[in-house]
Amino acid sequence: MASVSYGPEAIVLVLATAGGVGLGMTLPVTLVITALLAVLIASYRQVIAAFSDGGGAYAVAKARLSHRASLVAAASLIVDYVLNVAVSIAAGVAALTSAFPVLHGYTVWICLAVLAGITALNLLGITESARAFMAPTIVFVVGIFIVIIGGLLRSEPAAVTGGIAATTDVHTIGILLLLKAFSSGCAALTGVEAIANAVPSFEAPRVRRAQHAEIALGLLLGAMLIGLAVLIEKFSLRPVQGTTVLSQLTEAALGHGIGYYVVQFAIVVLLALAANTSYGGLPTLTRILADDNCLPHRFAVASPRQVYRFGVLALGLGAGVLLIGARGNMNALVPLFAIGVFVGFTIAQVGMVRHWWLTRADGWRWRLVLNGFGAVLTSVAAIVTTAMKFTSGAWLIVLVLPVLVLGMERIRHAYLRIGDCRGAGMVPRQPRATGTAIVVPVSEVSELSREALSAAMSIGDDIVAVHVCLPGESARAFTRTWEAWHPEVRLVLLEDSDSTVGGPVARYVRQNFPERRKVVVIAEIDPPAGWHRVLPSHRSDELERDLRRLNDTVVCHLRVQVS
Repeated sequence: MASVSYGPEAIVLVLATAGGVGLGMTLPVTLVITALLAVLIASYRQVIAAFSDGGGAYAVAKARLSHRASLVAAASLIVDYVLNVAVSIAAGVAALTSAFPVLHGYTVWICLAVLAGITALNLLGITESARAFMAPTIVFVVGIFIVIIGGLLRSEPAAVTGGIAATTDVHTIGILLLLKAFSSGCAALTGVEAIANAVPSFEAPRVRRAQHAEIALGLLLGAMLIGLAVLIEKFSLRPVQGTTVLSQLTEAALGHGIGYYVVQFAIVVLLALAANTSYGGLPTLTRILADDNCLPHRFAVASPRQVYRFGVLALGLGAGVLLIGARGNMNALVPLFAIGVFVGFTIAQVGMVRHWWLTRADGWRWRLVLNGFGAVLTSVAAIVTTAMKFTSGAWLIVLVLPVLVLGMERIRHAYLRIGDCRGAGMVPRQPRATGTAIVVPVSEVSELSREALSAAMSIGDDIVAVHVCLPGESARAFTRTWEAWHPEVRLVLLEDSDSTVGGPVARYVRQNFPERRKVVVIAEIDPPAGWHRVLPSHRSDELERDLRRLNDTVVCHLRVQVS
């Protein structure tokens, strides 16, 4: 529902270029969008019933279409989640700066501060309940309807916002302008699929409650869109730089008093919550994709606070890049929003058509027609939106979606190769013992070397200590020191040929001990937490990087604590 704060503005911003005649088409364009909303609500009620485990377009495509189609749906959802954060924060900050114009010069910094705060809270594992969301949502909905009713009861605006017009290009009203306004206003439909994605979050009976919530969402969103469109035409509002259309409507209906600030504050809070919902959705989606081997498995690893940190961080980073690139401008981000949404809508509807055709459940014919009609409408809307907004930034989404799909495909193929190497699902041969050679790299005669050799002696008897003679070092002096210590372990001196330690040790291990298992024991100081971790030389990292390429070598790290 928070999309009413930027959907109508996107329509007005386009139609205002045709002057008063163009603004007079605000209501007709909004009615067309509302009709599309009704079709989507009816269609997604079918998705909820057929796929009650949630997942929305991704679940439908995975079950009824193809793996590639499910990846396209997943990519569109990823794009939508990231854009939802960026657009919601930008719209919330726009509402804030409309109420307090002195903050205009700090728009980007405020956006990034809000983003950092939301990301940090989610990394800490802050969870929300329905009651926590309910209060600001009720204030927002009641506030919007008070604005609509108050505006309808007024014969003239209570206050008029002055400023420079936000549009300078002049166009005549025509089909292309109307299509562009329609494509811009379709951003108000984002979020229709959210309930279908989260059916498991509802209490039993889940399907019925989720369907009722979908209808309630449609009725409230449709009523708010139409009501605001009526007020825009009634008060002949035009987009003004530095002030949102919703701020102008609130001021025209309620004046610039306490009511105005309550509504603006409710908008800011609800948009922050709208942004926060992506932090619950995207990490869950990336976890599912990681379980399906379409993303790195670390996206499926939860922290002790049950937070999928990599998903949260990826979402925050992506939204931050968008906010910086758009300079916190809501109207620069909104054109990007609807494309991915309608791609997901279309995939979900096509998948449902195939679902009804395969299952032939009761009433399957009219359900198939409904979802088929929805697929036609959403595919047309996707094409129109892409064409009308291509030069306004939509090219970025057209580029990103296939890149994401290709990336997930490559990750999946990589995991398939890894699975073949592991021999997963097959009964392996019986394990057998082989001779083990234990190699201990030593850089000096010290307590650290003693710990490493003690650990090696605990593992086996065939132990070799290797020392790489770096430039300027005396091999004879090191040998004398070693013999004076007399640790009863054979020492092999290696020449430095590439200014590294890892290369010579890896070559020695590879060229010796044929048909034997090799174990390399690396001792290193484990510094205290904090900045002390940058102090060690990190030669152990260099050793491991070169040794892990040897498939018959086990690398053991021995961490010695600093007392």
